[in-house]
Amino acid sequence: MSGASTSPIGPVMAVRQAIAWIEVAARQIAPPLLRVSLALPFLRSGLTRWDGFLSLSPGTLFLFEDQFKLHILGRERNLPAPDQLALLTATAEIVLPVLLLLGLGTRFAAQALLIMTGVIQLVFPDGWANFHLYWAAIAVGIVAIGPGGLSIDHWVDRRFRPLGGRRHEQ
Repeated sequence: MSGASTSPIGPVMAVRQAIAWIEVAARQIAPPLLRVSLALPFLRSGLTRWDGFLSLSPGTLFLFEDQFKLHILGRERNLPAPDQLALLTATAEIVLPVLLLLGLGTRFAAQALLIMTGVIQLVFPDGWANFHLYWAAIAVGIVAIGPGGLSIDHWVDRRFRPLGGRRHEQ
């Protein structure tokens, strides 16, 4: 009696192929998804800071001058140069997310937003579990994996890569 034997290799290979396909898809989807996820909260915040072109809103100035305090070593301290810091923050909250959305200077923009997140943590120490930890994790992920194929950085890298040169890891 010659019975047909079913080998477990068939289903194992099918699972491996499915995993490989998922990995390929995730490598394409993850970078722009991470960029958008980090850009949106900062961009939304940045849009609230302005009262016309290059004019900070009175509310923003009030927050930086009177409300926001640095929490360092158990003490509250005033922000240094609050008006200049408000302008720098409001500008960064627009420019850096736009760079992320475009995928231009992606790692630089993500690193800058990671630093901003650290400073925000000093101003709002209770925000780490709800926001700051996630923003930091997304920023580190972007720095680690790069902008992905759907980005200006990727196009620039491909356009200006020396002939026969290796592409840096993205």
